[in-house]
Amino acid sequence: MIDPRALQSRRKFLGGLAAGALAGGAAPKFLSATERNRIHALVRQTHQSANDQVQLAVVGAGGMGMADVETALTVPGVKLVAVADCFDGRLEAARERYGRDLFTTRDYREVLARDDVDAVICGTPDHWHKKISVEALRAGKSVYCEKPMVHSIAQGGDVVRAQNESGKTFQVGSQGMSSLGNEKAKELLAAGKIGELNYAEGFWARNDPIGAWQYAIPDDASEKTVDWEMFLGDAPRKPYDPLRIFRWRNYRDYGTGVSGDLFVHLFSSLHFITSSLGPRKIMAQGGLRYWKDGREVPDILLGMFDYPETDVHPPFNLSLRVNFVDGTSGTTFLRLVGSEGAMDVTWTEVVLRRNKAVSPTDVFSQRKADEMDQGIEARKQMLPPAESIYMVEDGYMGAHFDHFMNFFRGVRDGSSVNEDAEFGLRAAAPALACNDSYFGEQVVSWDPVKMEVM
Repeated sequence: MIDPRALQSRRKFLGGLAAGALAGGAAPKFLSATERNRIHALVRQTHQSANDQVQLAVVGAGGMGMADVETALTVPGVKLVAVADCFDGRLEAARERYGRDLFTTRDYREVLARDDVDAVICGTPDHWHKKISVEALRAGKSVYCEKPMVHSIAQGGDVVRAQNESGKTFQVGSQGMSSLGNEKAKELLAAGKIGELNYAEGFWARNDPIGAWQYAIPDDASEKTVDWEMFLGDAPRKPYDPLRIFRWRNYRDYGTGVSGDLFVHLFSSLHFITSSLGPRKIMAQGGLRYWKDGREVPDILLGMFDYPETDVHPPFNLSLRVNFVDGTSGTTFLRLVGSEGAMDVTWTEVVLRRNKAVSPTDVFSQRKADEMDQGIEARKQMLPPAESIYMVEDGYMGAHFDHFMNFFRGVRDGSSVNEDAEFGLRAAAPALACNDSYFGEQVVSWDPVKMEVM
């Protein structure tokens, strides 16, 4: 989750360490107590090569939609054949970028009707996610839908049913899900490296206009170049307003606020790492503190979540924060805290910190150790590393690439994906419930098994 540039100072420090030593095969080096760190490389062992070409289309050619396209096209055997968007400027930009023979249209239904389209990226505003995903699945297309999967919790069941009935591959585009960082954190938690999980926290900080969704308004945007009715879809009728289409995240009719945009990433990663189905109680507070530009959603939001005990994890609590007016940094993290240690997780790095080998609460073990030490000087112990660092190697293609690799593998061979519709709903629902809690000033109860608001 943290920008890889933030790792440069650490990489420079590590530059002198030999690869063989990192792998543990070199002669041991004795470290002082303050240097008891171990650095391990995170490696993607294999990537599936393309067996046959996947013909790709995108509906919603804005910033995230086209970022998805660019990443998807780095996967071997993927070709872009069609683009749909309600703004002519984006269609022209797509033709300039990918070729004049590219099929473009304002009407997404023309894309879904094409026989040469195997898979569709849904990169539209949130209020279109459910409709386009369901229609694409019913048209026999596999779907990569940007997060959150739906605009409201009530829409989730329709997407789950459409995926199950179609038999096609459906992946929610929370791009950090398939990262090496998440995979390593899942492995470490399952191995008991932090003991019993009791608390987790996540944080997104931004401090610039683009991060706060103040996107540029194209000079050529007008009622002639924008299909305003297509943009609105099922949303309430409003007169043409370029702010609503190009800064749609600020408006509840089209977006889902900071929780739907950012909390959902943290839920996706946390649920993947812990194998959790989600929280049962959700509460959010915050406010509009700085970006008073007509937006309808808060720029600071705090969420608290209660996770019940299940067969795969103990009960634990989660706190999440988003701050769009952070004057000190622009970063994000996810931290899992257990009875014997903690780990900070990003898409490219995991930092594991552990307590001493013997717990001070283990009275029996301590008493036996004291008995053995009577009359002699206690022998010094070999302590485990106080901190272990797992980071990706240079050349790692990134979490976004990994998520598309996971998607296209499913498209080609029918294998399961990391974030299907059920997983996507269980990640989206607590994020969307934060909006219900914030605007309704209430605690929301959620059944993560039945996927229903209680």
